[in-house]
Amino acid sequence: MPSILSSSRRLVCPVFAATVAWVLIQSAALHTQTPSADTSITRLTAVEAARLATEARQGVAVETGPGLELSLWAPAQLISDPVSISLDGTGSAYVTSSTRAGFVLDIRGHADWVPDVHSLRSVEDLQRFFRSQMAPEKSAANQWIPDLNGDKSHDWRDFSELKERVVRLRDTDGDGRADTSEVVFEGFNADPTFDVATGLLADGDNVFVTVAPGVYRLGGARSAGPLQAPVAISHGYSVHPAFFGHGMSGGVMGPDGRLYWEVGDIGFNVVDQNGRRVAHHNQGGVFRANPDGSDFEVFATGIRNLQDFAFDHYGNLISVDNDGDHAGETERLIYITEGSDTGWRSNWQYGKYTDTANNAYNVWMNEQMFKPRFDGQAAHITPPIAPWHAGPSGLVFNPGTALGPEWKGQFLISSFPGGPANARIYALQLAADGAGFRVERERVALRGILTPGMRFGPDGALYLTDWITGWESKKDGRIWKLDSPADAKNPARVDVAQRLAQDISGRADRELRGWLRHDDARVRQKAQFQLAARNSAGTFAAEAADPAHQLGRLHAIWGLGQLARRTPTAAAPLRGLLTDSDAEVRAQAAKTLGDVRDTASAAALTRLLADAQPRVRFFATQALGRLAYGPSMTPIVDMLAANNDSDLYLRH
Repeated sequence: MPSILSSSRRLVCPVFAATVAWVLIQSAALHTQTPSADTSITRLTAVEAARLATEARQGVAVETGPGLELSLWAPAQLISDPVSISLDGTGSAYVTSSTRAGFVLDIRGHADWVPDVHSLRSVEDLQRFFRSQMAPEKSAANQWIPDLNGDKSHDWRDFSELKERVVRLRDTDGDGRADTSEVVFEGFNADPTFDVATGLLADGDNVFVTVAPGVYRLGGARSAGPLQAPVAISHGYSVHPAFFGHGMSGGVMGPDGRLYWEVGDIGFNVVDQNGRRVAHHNQGGVFRANPDGSDFEVFATGIRNLQDFAFDHYGNLISVDNDGDHAGETERLIYITEGSDTGWRSNWQYGKYTDTANNAYNVWMNEQMFKPRFDGQAAHITPPIAPWHAGPSGLVFNPGTALGPEWKGQFLISSFPGGPANARIYALQLAADGAGFRVERERVALRGILTPGMRFGPDGALYLTDWITGWESKKDGRIWKLDSPADAKNPARVDVAQRLAQDISGRADRELRGWLRHDDARVRQKAQFQLAARNSAGTFAAEAADPAHQLGRLHAIWGLGQLARRTPTAAAPLRGLLTDSDAEVRAQAAKTLGDVRDTASAAALTRLLADAQPRVRFFATQALGRLAYGPSMTPIVDMLAANNDSDLYLRH
């Protein structure tokens, strides 16, 4: 069903030595990617901003959830075609602005390409394919390509006129509305393999952008003027044409200190910084790496078209995958676990458009792989928690103090059906169900705004990009603010905004340990990452062992994991937590010890296969898998036998 930009959103080079391949890929990824020298700045007076906000609000018909109100934060005069948004600790917003959304490379407009696209295996293959299919000498046959560069030839070079932008918006007078916007980067237009910039994270001095074929880091966010030239930290996403909008998204910093992102079923063929190649040409995946691209891992596969995902307070990664538009199919709410395969292959898609004679049996539909778990379903996949609504797009988790108590502990997920009338933001609350989850409550938080991206600001309000209508770029757009006025001046929210804006590099460990117990996950994580940066193993160990505050303990466990990835001996304090009285502490300690591959904990982890709590058994088993601990094989089989195919996550 429709997501941000399409009816559901979103290359192998010659065999060289793997390390050489990495160098070549990085070089190819960066060419022509330089900041625009002519930075564009737009300013509004307070009177203009107020007038435009009033006019815009009067022009939309919306319904809001209990206690919530909608106000305009940035009008079309400051931002056009906004997709993703990220706010830094000071409240400045970074937004991707797309000129190529809904453009002409959707595979549904090129049935003649379908027999060839699944023979492509790399970004370089795709580049050669596009240059062949859209060569200048074929201009007469390719009138569907707009002559964007004005050279009277309809060919692949026209795509260089389509540039993605990163725009920085600020409220400089503190009146609650943006009044200044600045184009701080323009590019990602070297050739048609570049896609829409649909993932964005402002993190300190860096802005990370996910835009196929890569993940790029742009420095200089703390300075005035343009961002620095992008550096590819990972490259190799998009190996064949697909439905438009099935590209890259995410850009979320996990509680383990690693960057997470995803690609849809345009596929991937990635060579990491160690020269290791991983490739799935007919499915999407979720990935993670350190912010410099090191320690790259494929986290999950079988993805069709995620638009966004979020971690909850316990490090659980939740998303919604778009459906394939088959009759009777639904979107899918999914719990993304390490190594999971949610089952989608792009092969399940194209027959219905091009080859009806050979599409009588569709594996995805006939075997009902899109449905939540049922008896007789294929056992190799991790099925969804529940069906979901049309066009899932933006997704966030309330960090703890945002909006008001009414919305605490909930995910907010936008439904993007292509028009504002039926567009909604749903508030979703999950409850534990064995090693997984079930839907406990769902309701509408907002109806009437077509929202592709959203993030909480440091002030606790929810900021929404507005695509207005349709799927194509249109030089129009807005950013709204959804908030609970009764809670906007809550001392807890004011406290969070102040802490997120502060430089804490000089704060004492003792003070930051107190921050680990804060009600807001952003404050806890900021303290955790600062303590990890200064190698404060003793502070983490003390907090992890103190039963006074569960969430503080978890952040200390994750912090020890960050340290242990650099210095393996830092994992030692985690081993004693495997027998803790708190099941969540046992689970997180097991998960982290497996994550850092702590071989000294293998025997203790094996004993947890008989733990009373399925969540503990789940993470202990995954940890043993990462350790490849041979003596655990029989106990794992015994655990599976005891489970008797009851809990699908234990089966996974």
